[in-house]
Amino acid sequence: MKGQSEKVVFLGKQDKACRSCRYVLEEGGDVCPVCGSNQFTTFWRGYTIILNAEKSEIAQKMGITKAGKYALRLSR
Repeated sequence: MKGQSEKVVFLGKQDKACRSCRYVLEEGGDVCPVCGSNQFTTFWRGYTIILNAEKSEIAQKMGITKAGKYALRLSR
């Protein structure tokens, strides 16, 4: 209907991404296992999974040195 705002509802847990290296933390934790940062955001979009950082062109362009799930875009 016109004039009504959308309401976003999250079901289950929400993954958070490290603001320093973009690593996506799927489980609880207050420190990034990749870079040691404690700055996270739940506002991120898209992700890539890096299996072999040494051979991955994407990892090299993003500055990723360890395998894992990384957010493509961070906001806020």
